[in-house]
Amino acid sequence: MLEEKIMGEMKDAMKAKNEGTLRALRAIKAEIIKAKTDPGAGGKIDEATELKFLQKMVKQRKDSLDIFEKQGREDLAIKEKEELAVIERFLPVQMSELEITETIKKIIADTGASSAADLGKVMGMASKQLAGKADGKTISNIVKTLLG
Repeated sequence: MLEEKIMGEMKDAMKAKNEGTLRALRAIKAEIIKAKTDPGAGGKIDEATELKFLQKMVKQRKDSLDIFEKQGREDLAIKEKEELAVIERFLPVQMSELEITETIKKIIADTGASSAADLGKVMGMASKQLAGKADGKTISNIVKTLLG
C-alpha cells in the first residue's frame, strides 16, 4: 500500500536529512490524506485513485519545471526536479513512445476509427488502457497524429 511505503521512506529521508525527498514524500502524504477525506471515500483509497493523484502531481511538477526553466529560475527548477524524481518512483514504468503508438494503432483498428471525428472514442479507450503507463499529453498527440 502506498501510504505504508511513504511512511517508511519518510523515516529514512528524515534520518538522512534529505530535504528534497522529504518535501516530495510529505506532498504525497498530503494527497493521500486529502483523497481519504473526500466524500464517498470512506477513509480508504484504491490503487486507481493513488495512481490518478500521483500522475496529477507529476504533471504539476513538470509544468512548474518548464516555467521555472523558461524564467531562468534554476534554484526553483532544481526543487521541482528533486520532487519529480521521488514521485515518479511510485508510478508504474512509463511506456516508450513506440509502445504507446503501437497500442494506439491497435485501439484504432479495434474501434474502426478513421478520422479526427473519432478522436474522443479513441482517446477514451487509450486513456483507460494506458493509465499510469503514459502521459495524457503524449497519448493525445499520438492519437491526433494517427487520426489526422
